[in-house]
Amino acid sequence: MKVYDISQEVLSCKVFPGDPAPKATVIMSMKDGDACNLSTFYMCSHNGTHIDAPAHFYIDGKTVDQMPIDAFVGFCFVARHEGILTSTDAEHIMKKATNVDAADRILIAGKATVTEDAANVFAKSKIKLIGNESQTVGPEDAPARTHEILLEREIVLLEGIRLDGIEEGKYLLSAAPLNLGGLEGSPCRAILIKM
Repeated sequence: MKVYDISQEVLSCKVFPGDPAPKATVIMSMKDGDACNLSTFYMCSHNGTHIDAPAHFYIDGKTVDQMPIDAFVGFCFVARHEGILTSTDAEHIMKKATNVDAADRILIAGKATVTEDAANVFAKSKIKLIGNESQTVGPEDAPARTHEILLEREIVLLEGIRLDGIEEGKYLLSAAPLNLGGLEGSPCRAILIKM
């Protein structure tokens, strides 16, 4: 069994343009004579490796704590793609994932942009989760429609993962978010396990 950490380190992570960056503050330090070391940290719920729940784009959408935990944990298929992901590309990925019984969760490795047409293919396939290496699913300059298509079907978005060196194929994914009641997104520690 091989375990891969596919998460970004939080305090040095990538941040979507315009979002606040994470910050940490030491409030107690043993070097200063305190009894222990103690820190606080501040971050946007969409910094680094994180998930988007439907409430990110829908007023009455499910929040992080309302999503079923099995959306975040289970077999997945890692597909490699560079550039624009078309509907034909999405259909090809779904076929490969189905062939190895890993079509519930799709992770896309590489600098890929999920188009609206590709998002429609994934939405119709009734997957539980789609992940990518970018800080957003869809074009960075106009990600809303791709998000809406997927989140309307309650498909979790796992954004900001790191898949460098991960071969295409079937893995066990664990990407459970923090149980943040009422929020639309959450950081997570995403790992892949090759059985």
